[in-house]
Amino acid sequence: MVVFDLDGTLLNTLEDLANATNWALRQNGLPERSIDEVRSFVGNGVRRLIERSVPDGEQNVHFEQVFADFKGYYVNHCQERTRLYDGIAELLHELKARGFRLAIVSNKLQAGVDELYDRYFCDTVEVAVGERPDVQRKPAPDMVRAALQALGVTAEEAVYVGDSDVDLATARNSGLPCISVLWGFRDRAFLEAHGAETFAERPSDILPLLIC
Repeated sequence: MVVFDLDGTLLNTLEDLANATNWALRQNGLPERSIDEVRSFVGNGVRRLIERSVPDGEQNVHFEQVFADFKGYYVNHCQERTRLYDGIAELLHELKARGFRLAIVSNKLQAGVDELYDRYFCDTVEVAVGERPDVQRKPAPDMVRAALQALGVTAEEAVYVGDSDVDLATARNSGLPCISVLWGFRDRAFLEAHGAETFAERPSDILPLLIC
């Protein structure tokens, strides 16, 4: 079984996340953030993204309204700039053809995960777990465990694929080996500093790592 992170691993969602963040900030008279700032803020769920984007975070009187505005906007605009990374569709179809069970675990809100799943992954991925009240978000192991349970797979039969320090921690907490991808939101030096040891420079590198 292969458990994939979503943002920065399968999908380049950065522009849509930045656009929704800046729309919500503008609605509340707050300064906007650059694309590189948003890149550094993502990975721990959308509430943390907005906490990092709003001056003084949750202490700001406008925080909850910005968060609500972001959620309302993003659900309706999450596919405007978002796209599959080159080679991902081919990878997923090849993995499925070879009998691998596939899952997605994401700190994105479940509604957003569901919409993106329906568009991009419903023909290859069997389960997609997003942020919801009954499942603690990554790096807690709950999302991975929910995916494993849904497919009747043990941790010993699974590998995790992600692009961030959060993904590395999630894999460790779940007892899974981790493949870190280098086309996402974090670079190799950052990932190595957080313990990454196995890397994929392009999607086509992943299959050989799984069957070696």
